[in-house]
Amino acid sequence: MEIGIDSFASALYGSNTLTPVIAMEQLLERIKLADEVGLDVFGIGEHHKKEFLDSATAVILAAAAAQTRRIRLTSAVTVLSAADPVRVFQSFATLDLISKGRAEIVVGRGSSIEAYPLFGFNLNDYDALFREKLELLLQIREQEFVSWSGRFRPALDNQPVYPRPYQEKIPVWLGVGGTPESFARAGALGLPLMVAIIGGNTHRFRPLIDLYKDAGARAGFGQDQLKVGLHSPGYVGTDNDAAITEYYPGYAELWTKLGRERGWPPVTRQQFDQLIGPKGVLLVGGPERVAEKLLAHSESLGGISRFTFQMDNAGLTHQQLMRSIELIGSKVIPLLRSEKA
Repeated sequence: MEIGIDSFASALYGSNTLTPVIAMEQLLERIKLADEVGLDVFGIGEHHKKEFLDSATAVILAAAAAQTRRIRLTSAVTVLSAADPVRVFQSFATLDLISKGRAEIVVGRGSSIEAYPLFGFNLNDYDALFREKLELLLQIREQEFVSWSGRFRPALDNQPVYPRPYQEKIPVWLGVGGTPESFARAGALGLPLMVAIIGGNTHRFRPLIDLYKDAGARAGFGQDQLKVGLHSPGYVGTDNDAAITEYYPGYAELWTKLGRERGWPPVTRQQFDQLIGPKGVLLVGGPERVAEKLLAHSESLGGISRFTFQMDNAGLTHQQLMRSIELIGSKVIPLLRSEKA
């Protein structure tokens, strides 16, 4: 199981707001440390909001590529519905050249919708935009010269797309939430699946992952091609009590704020305690508890190939995030690999 971090380049830490320059500097320090302590992947999301600095994902990843040696660098996710697939491919092919073959793309429709009006797209075309643009992106990945026509973008007539990446094919993962059609689509295309589970119990997604694998098998793809990744909130502390004490106040603040925006009730401590329990989605605790829970989640979902912690949380300082990354590399990953062995 590959282990990594996903970040939205947040500049918010509780009541303190960092300057964008300091927030970006600290983010790059965390990516560099993740590389040094042996994490496998670091992902940067895409938002177009004041509190996040990740609107130009590939630029941040390119800066990280210049400061790292081995860690894979990916989007988490690229909102492909509101982007031009040609420019997405060019940006990540350039990142792949800078990083010497460490670039990946996770594409999705986006749970945040601010990109649609910003770039002049109609939210009513939410899924149609994604289907068409994913088709074009995959064709560009396969072919240097592209002939294509669609509804939302001018046609291409034997048009070359440059640069070509360092890798023969940049890995393209399909990022999904809980829509069955999205799981079936990923399987039918033979694309690796990145499942964002941010609430409830993780095992409830097993039927959707089975749907993905069944769709892939019917399309002729082997099980080794149908990789499943999992993205969930989490935080590793020195021990269970320390992790919970450090994480809960900011978690309650952040998700209560999101709840006001999306119509959810405020977070309670009872809900939080359920989510950090054996079947709950939150990976919060000391290294031993987190490693044990990751293995249990993997078993309940039929085996996962990658897990990425989402650790942008109100109240967590840069120093706490750095320590958590160090604990993931020095404690959690060795525990996982010794158990698997």
